[in-house]
Amino acid sequence: MRAIAPLELAETSWDNVGVLVEPPFPSPKQNKVLLTIDLTPQVLAEALADPKIGTIVSYHPPIFRAMKRLTSDDVKQDIVLKAIARGVGIYSPHTACDNCVDGGKRAEHYVWREMCSVTLFLLYLYIVNDWLASGLGKGQCKPITPATNPPEGQEESGSGRLFTFDEPTPLMTIVERVKKLIGLPHIRLAALDKKKTIKTVAICAGSGSSVLGPVQADLYFTGEMGHHDVLAALAQDTSVILCDHSNTERGYLSAVLKPRLEKQLENEKTEEGESIEILVSKVDKDPLEII
Repeated sequence: MRAIAPLELAETSWDNVGVLVEPPFPSPKQNKVLLTIDLTPQVLAEALADPKIGTIVSYHPPIFRAMKRLTSDDVKQDIVLKAIARGVGIYSPHTACDNCVDGGKRAEHYVWREMCSVTLFLLYLYIVNDWLASGLGKGQCKPITPATNPPEGQEESGSGRLFTFDEPTPLMTIVERVKKLIGLPHIRLAALDKKKTIKTVAICAGSGSSVLGPVQADLYFTGEMGHHDVLAALAQDTSVILCDHSNTERGYLSAVLKPRLEKQLENEKTEEGESIEILVSKVDKDPLEII
């Protein structure tokens, strides 16, 4: 996973990334990896129902705050206990994945890591914010806040993305493109003039207030922002598209991560001689929905 998202790029002042659970007794018969945005009890039950799943890649870290004990009374602790008991490892890339650059052009560079008896050959891949930008149309993209002293190959990394269209594009055209990319019938829009054209879009997957707030752009595109942050954006005639937090992240798993891992792993076998399978959780979803 460090090939996808070097941990040096994570917001380690508050985030928790990397290998979170490394079971001492993994099963050599496990040959599946489950991808999810949130590792909820429902997603864990889905994973444990398949004894072949040995690794869960959870975009959001299920272990975030310090744990002083491990008991089944606490939801997060219960998840960790059950994963360890069944020999299932957990890895979270989170802000490391947010901040690194689209490295799809560097497909010849890869590293390997063995976790829970499943050998993962992981390419540098589209990062979540780059995936969001890819659905907007033709234009140029750069980080909002460039990374400080990034590792080799990640010189263009950083938090957020500022996308500039080659040609100004109607706001409502962008709205429809976002719906198609995210796979939602409805999104939330704040705009003083829905007929305006857009030249620049500031992008931040998940919660975007702190990243987007200081940026001058025609449009903010993120998962969630506070009420007063949206009002502040409108006061400077910046429109806002909100899709709810994890909806701006989840499509990346199926659209980009899964197929590229499958292609890279198509000739790889486990110790038992089985092919590696990459799965995307079927029960992982944003807790909020517009009805």
